[in-house]
Amino acid sequence: MSETILSLNHLHKQFGALQATNDVSLELQTGEIHALIGPNGAGKSTLIGQIAGNIRPDKGSVYLSGTEITGMSIAQRARLGLGRSFQVSSLAEPLSVMRNVMMGVQALQSHSFRFWKPVAQDQQLLEPAVEALERMQLSHRAWTPVCELSHGERRQVEVACALALKPRALLLDEPMAGLGPEGSAKLTELLEALKLEVPILLIEHDMDAVFRLADRISVLVSGSVIAHGDSQTIRQDPRVRDAYLGDADA
Repeated sequence: MSETILSLNHLHKQFGALQATNDVSLELQTGEIHALIGPNGAGKSTLIGQIAGNIRPDKGSVYLSGTEITGMSIAQRARLGLGRSFQVSSLAEPLSVMRNVMMGVQALQSHSFRFWKPVAQDQQLLEPAVEALERMQLSHRAWTPVCELSHGERRQVEVACALALKPRALLLDEPMAGLGPEGSAKLTELLEALKLEVPILLIEHDMDAVFRLADRISVLVSGSVIAHGDSQTIRQDPRVRDAYLGDADA
């Protein structure tokens, strides 16, 4: 039986006269990828901010595994199990892939004394990093500087950084951005297998990836969710076609 891991309940956020999110509710359940799509300016970034913790909603609530996190900081949410990758890369490019992932684990554990011991020998940092890199098929690049990776490999590292924190839910913000067909296909394949381990809320413009990956899709337009459903339902919804998909996806 599916369990609700992430729940958004009637979120509202207004900036002056702009209603950025308007009564937005959705759920992420175990074993699924729930995609959030919509045109530019639809309010997706504001909604992501309310989930991640850098924007406080005017009204409404966010729950993670039954615990309300609406007023919690970004770090507190991460410690409770909300993993996130960013639309714009936040990796330390001169450092190796392994050290980038290990730094994420170190930041979450908040143990400053770890700076005084050789990082590569710290099993509490190394083991989750090794496991995450194996999961994202990057073990062979573990000690390669990030600056030498392809764009697609960097995206895989970003997901590995989130995975190393053992999240209960993953928030992926346009992971396909900038990828060519080969890179997109590779990452799609990895995410398809990953959802059985951790449910994913996917924000994405690559509709081929969305329709292949998503078990459910929510469509955000002008701050409001205008449709929920599976891929077939969303493809055929005239409101969605008019607002976002257009004739090209017929």
